[in-house]
Amino acid sequence: MIKHLTSTFLMLAFLYSATAFGQASLSISANHLHTDVAYLASDQLQGRGAGTKSERKAAKYLAREFKKAGLAPMGTNGSYFHQFEFKKPSDPHGNVAANAPTLKSRNVAAYLDNGAPYTIVIGAHYDHLGLGHDHNSRDVNPVGKVHNGADDNASGTAGVLELARYFANNGIKEQHNFLFLCFSGEELGLIGSKKYTESPTIDLTKVSFMLNMDMIGRLNDEKRMVVGGVGTSPTFVPLLNGMETGLTIKQDSAGIGPSDHTSFYLKNIPVLFFFTGQHEDYHKPSDDVEKVNFDGQKEILEFAVQLIGKLDQEPKLTFQETKAKKEDTPRFKVTLGIMPDYTWDGDGLHVDGVIEDRPASRAGLQQGDIIVRIGDLEIHDIRDYMKALSMFEKGNTTKVKVMRKGAAQEMEVTF
Repeated sequence: MIKHLTSTFLMLAFLYSATAFGQASLSISANHLHTDVAYLASDQLQGRGAGTKSERKAAKYLAREFKKAGLAPMGTNGSYFHQFEFKKPSDPHGNVAANAPTLKSRNVAAYLDNGAPYTIVIGAHYDHLGLGHDHNSRDVNPVGKVHNGADDNASGTAGVLELARYFANNGIKEQHNFLFLCFSGEELGLIGSKKYTESPTIDLTKVSFMLNMDMIGRLNDEKRMVVGGVGTSPTFVPLLNGMETGLTIKQDSAGIGPSDHTSFYLKNIPVLFFFTGQHEDYHKPSDDVEKVNFDGQKEILEFAVQLIGKLDQEPKLTFQETKAKKEDTPRFKVTLGIMPDYTWDGDGLHVDGVIEDRPASRAGLQQGDIIVRIGDLEIHDIRDYMKALSMFEKGNTTKVKVMRKGAAQEMEVTF
């Protein structure tokens, strides 16, 4: 009897211990996120430029982490790597010089097979600007400087790794399979995701939706985050509106945007896009690991787990085309030299950063200002801002009215 009770007690203790351990392993880990971002955004990786040795080193790290999580390779030739070649664009418009060399690059792909008919894709780009030789740097003298890209986009890449660990080891067999994708060549024009969707390693008609995370490392004190792509399936908006979260979410319906979800949207796949906004360090060497909000990133991924869990209960999502924005977006020849706050949902245009030695900085605009008028046009949102810029030529001077700490100020700007 005593022996039986002892055995029962030990078995219960073991089960409790295993459960406790399992629950601990289920949580999103800020420490994991810090470890991944710290490595990917280290000087050792020299900015992860597409087609470079440092990019390949980063790709090997991602493959090792996917393998540790127990995920199957889903690249080409039985590997984790989805290989592709490209010619490097010579300008921000994607133009390629006739004598441009062909470079080799790779996406990293891993698969969680739950034996389900449909798959959820979770992705992020892992490349950045390397040593500043590309045209995308915002630094005054970028060449030779390591652009570590901690927020852009080691943060999103670390998010993919952590969600891969979570879904591979949570002890639950979801109703969808999962494909985890880390893209290269995003900074040069969404090259890696476009190459993947042109030559996929799974049947894209069996994809329910794609979640893309690009720059999720700077959640601010107001906890504002943009969730884009909500118009690409009729399921998204009602579901998001019904969820309880400590985040302040700004919804954007567009399926086309400046990141890799666009490539999937163009294949008629519903997409979601997580983004915490631009900042002064965007595309500069100063985008370093010390400035990443890991607790905020953890909260975003916990929200992602909750959202994915709800969408996992849905049948294959219905794709819905969103309004194309190219046709009705005003074209402008001048720039003010600010970083708009894309997460702002108040009236006016909130200034997230002011670029040195540009019209805004020379006129005295400051981070935190809210632009409410440019010339004769009232500014209520970013579209008003773009419309206002389209009215000016280089050399024109106009008045810009801002709200600064509750008080109106007006300053003269020369473009």
